[in-house]
Amino acid sequence: MAHRVLDTLRGVEGTAPLADFVDGAADPKAALAAVRVVGADTLAPQALAGGAPHPRDTAILAQAATVFPAPVHSPAPPEGSAENWAVAWRDWATARLLERHADGGPEPHTPQPATGPALAPKGSWQSWNVLMAQLAPLSLPGVEGPVSEAARRHPVSLARGVTRAMLRRDYPTAARLARWTAALHRDRVPLPIDPVPLVEHLGLHAGGGPRLALDLAIARALLGTDPGRTAG
Repeated sequence: MAHRVLDTLRGVEGTAPLADFVDGAADPKAALAAVRVVGADTLAPQALAGGAPHPRDTAILAQAATVFPAPVHSPAPPEGSAENWAVAWRDWATARLLERHADGGPEPHTPQPATGPALAPKGSWQSWNVLMAQLAPLSLPGVEGPVSEAARRHPVSLARGVTRAMLRRDYPTAARLARWTAALHRDRVPLPIDPVPLVEHLGLHAGGGPRLALDLAIARALLGTDPGRTAG
């Protein structure tokens, strides 16, 4: 699924890549699970370059959410599960992008999840960066809100997190956090780290894998260094 989205970002995929992926899968339910896992990033081409998703793709996103529903209750940590809370925010991002690009509505209709103390790196910037890596899809344009505001308020903590991930060779986490630094750079937020060479270093040393490649492609698009797509 990540490979399909990556191809769409590069302009080499069909008009309904999500539906084509599910329709052509040997196990459609597993394909829907993949759509569910990639989540809001399935709409990265629309978020970054504009345009509306194909109606068949919109139907696939709705079907994936029906077959694999979100947790019923996802309060903010520490009261609730951090994983379920992150899922709730990623689902909100998917719904928000659909509202913006499929319906063309400028105002959000889907209620935001709870915020709480989890969005502030008080006590442990390491744990906060784990959450921000899980929330990387909210670095896309069009899903601005408390999560992106928290990133803008704590650029030093993000820089610490991405540096730590690089030193630990935890490249998937580094790529997700690099997306946040790219989004802050796009918004002209002062950073203690330059995301352009950071992303290129990750591209050279992080190895293969479509999920990581998708994160890096989104970061490049946010930075304007991807010749195929630029952030809107």
